[in-house]
Amino acid sequence: MGVEFGLLGPVAAWDPSGTPVALGAPRHREVLGRLLIARGRVVPVGRLIADLWEDEPPAGAVGAVRTFVAALRRALEPGRAPRQASRLLVTEGPGYRLRAGRDAVDAWRFEDTAARAAAAPPHAAVALWDEALARWRGPVLADFPDAAWAAAEQARLEALRLDAVERRADALLATGAARDAAVDLEAHVTAHPWREDGWVLLATALERSGRRGEALETLRQARRALADGLGADPGPALARTEARILKNAAGPAAAEPAGTADGIWASAAAAWERSVPARSRARLHATAGLLRDLAVTGADGLEEAREHRRDMVAAAQATGDTELTARIIGSYDVPAVWTRADDPRGSAELARAAARAAAELGPGGPPALRARLLSVVAVESRGDAAADTPPPRAAEPRAVEPWRLRAERAAREAVLLARRLGDPSLLAFALNGAFMQSFGHCGGAAGREALGGELTRLAVDHGLPGHEVLGRLVRLQALAGLGGDLTAADAEADEIDRLSHRHERPLAGVFTSWFRALRLCETDGWAAARPRYARVLEATAECGMPGLTRGAAVLVALVPVLRGDGLPDPDDFAHLDPGPYRPWLTPLLLAGSGAGEQARQALTDVPRPPHDLLQEALWCVLARTAAAVGHEPVLRRARDELAAAADESAGAGSGLVSFGPVTHHLRAADAALG
Repeated sequence: MGVEFGLLGPVAAWDPSGTPVALGAPRHREVLGRLLIARGRVVPVGRLIADLWEDEPPAGAVGAVRTFVAALRRALEPGRAPRQASRLLVTEGPGYRLRAGRDAVDAWRFEDTAARAAAAPPHAAVALWDEALARWRGPVLADFPDAAWAAAEQARLEALRLDAVERRADALLATGAARDAAVDLEAHVTAHPWREDGWVLLATALERSGRRGEALETLRQARRALADGLGADPGPALARTEARILKNAAGPAAAEPAGTADGIWASAAAAWERSVPARSRARLHATAGLLRDLAVTGADGLEEAREHRRDMVAAAQATGDTELTARIIGSYDVPAVWTRADDPRGSAELARAAARAAAELGPGGPPALRARLLSVVAVESRGDAAADTPPPRAAEPRAVEPWRLRAERAAREAVLLARRLGDPSLLAFALNGAFMQSFGHCGGAAGREALGGELTRLAVDHGLPGHEVLGRLVRLQALAGLGGDLTAADAEADEIDRLSHRHERPLAGVFTSWFRALRLCETDGWAAARPRYARVLEATAECGMPGLTRGAAVLVALVPVLRGDGLPDPDDFAHLDPGPYRPWLTPLLLAGSGAGEQARQALTDVPRPPHDLLQEALWCVLARTAAAVGHEPVLRRARDELAAAADESAGAGSGLVSFGPVTHHLRAADAALG
């Protein structure tokens, strides 16, 4: 409905434009607050009466509650027709229920953001904790501080807020911002002196800021506060912190034990800074290796590596050394499985830079370096990222696209060179490029299953864990696309999860979580899979792969539509960002709204789907739309493209969603064509 609600402060509501809704008298706000803390459950009228009048309720209490509810409905849905049923505050059985989504209530959004912060690396966590805490406008249900019905929720949410303050401080300490953490923690322990964790964090922040004397005095204050306020002795955490500070008194404030990984890292980094001259080529080579490793550490690392990679290539080009530039470009052999680039412009620039470097080295250049550059061209030209002309229209016959031919030739040559050289890591990189260029037509799942199997065996034989994960992901997608018995795909998903945990590859879990939602949909149907998809969308929204997640909610919403035989209700898509799928979604929604002529015109102009993991799914979308509005050129083209995938499940090769057997869509197209 677009209405948002507030519990973290006085009870409030805001319309879709962000304007506060006038909720009326205190009793109206109290009813709304009571329904909100029910979290979507029905609150019987009798329960509402008992909560609103804790003493003896008046004789007309039932009528009064109905009046309060009616006033709230008018305030929350001002455009609703007089006798039209409310879609937001509904009557169900013996009472009322507020149909508010998790993203519509500030308290629930706080909880969800806090959960993401708890799982994020420190820099990202600080920003997420800030976002979560910014939702608080005051005490929970501030206008009903003494209401018995609110007490439990007030206590629960306040405990979560205090925990968030401390965990934000912990994340700040991990980023090195000890002084900032100390300022916030001093106010925190003053207001909440019984929070032992707060005292420990404050003492740690003071110590790392070079204020050891104040840190020790803080711990003495903590002992007095806990003894006076709670009559309790301090816990072991306080004693351990004091012992550590005293032990470190003679050394650097933030020194790490010599034998730990962090201590070795700090010593080695300091030695590097002292020993390697500034602006040396050694620094470029070392940075390239660091970025390659950083890209597989998680969302933050992937985004940072993507951003710095471009600068690193520019720095190499500035030296004027062609071979150095080629080595820097070719060094980034990070396994890539999703076929839509996260940064299409950046990918196109890198593909062109790699192609130029290969041309400058010429055929007589080092063959291993040439193979690496060609692999970069193939990987970065995924989907339509490297297109140098607009894609042809779907209504037109298949056309030759020179840039695609160049990328496919680069992939083939890279694989041939790598096989000839017998270099396992180079061949793994080249096979990654071959995978990205295996989408020249629909129906390639069987070939990709074989490619994934070869890549997996190669990686296992030569100890390449990152490419083993990639090979298994490729095979997982292909097995899902081939449909049938998904037992083998389940086994791959389990092994991917084991490997990603063992080798610290957290992003692999993004793809297995999507596959398990798809798997549930295939076996138990859309109704069972829908809540799983909702959780997956939420969990992967900030995974650092916008090429995967932008528009993913639209793909999920299309599942029940395309697995059936009808057209969508445009209202179901009104609040979803179509992202890169807008060109193919728009005609379908126009057809669903009854705007047949507009849909036909949109189909005439729509480009062919990208050559990627979702091409079969998007051709099915076009076929459904074209059949509905009688656009024969697009319908025939879609039918011809899909014919090659007749043995597959539409879209399932992505590992994300399945629109059902391709044969279902082919039969529908044949029926429409007569």
